[in-house]
Amino acid sequence: MIQLIPAIDLIDGRCVRLSQGDYDTKKEYGDPVEMALRMEDMGVRRLHLVDLDGAKSRHVVNDRVLRDICRRTSLTVDFGGGIKTEDDLEKVFDAGAAMATAGSIAVTDPESVGLWIERYGAERIVLGADVRDGKISINGWKEDSALELMPFLEGYRKQGLQHVLCTDISKDGMLQGPNTALYKSIMAQWPDCRLIASGGVSSKEDIRALDEAGIPAVVFGKAIYEGRIDLASLIKEYQAC
Repeated sequence: MIQLIPAIDLIDGRCVRLSQGDYDTKKEYGDPVEMALRMEDMGVRRLHLVDLDGAKSRHVVNDRVLRDICRRTSLTVDFGGGIKTEDDLEKVFDAGAAMATAGSIAVTDPESVGLWIERYGAERIVLGADVRDGKISINGWKEDSALELMPFLEGYRKQGLQHVLCTDISKDGMLQGPNTALYKSIMAQWPDCRLIASGGVSSKEDIRALDEAGIPAVVFGKAIYEGRIDLASLIKEYQAC
């Protein structure tokens, strides 16, 4: 059964969504703490929290929001965006995050991320694999690296990494359906990977297709905020299965 993980993206301490990572397309949806409380009331158990300010400025910015959500809810929160140093990582864990996503730093400083996996445990570190045209993008999706997805994943899998959050940037925020073929190809190579699909989910049918394809988890956000998905009924449906 696929795990449902709603997303809250943060800019200036507010809940927002972008399209394809373009900050000029920002649309605001209110207070993130209140949003998290509403989601918890609907039956949500895990939350994906993204510090877009942090991704852009290359250090954690919205840790106060993270702390408030962790203090006021019992949600399991995984946090990404702006984690560039061990001090950033400690700040995120100290604020209450159960897991932290290593994105750009996993490209620019793989040695440090390997040490984090060893020091904090593979259960607490998520590899952020943001993909555009088959290559890994970094720094808030502003830069494309020369790394191809599969070799990038292979290197970290050899180090014991379990959790992978893979986002197809071309799909993100577009509400045109996820790149199911991409996620299936990852699972075909690493059947035990705890893959989290991200980008493009527009309906419960998209989630059902990912579930039928054997994808372990999915992150989605804009479809909730735009009324494409009734989160409360979706949670009930999957918890009843």
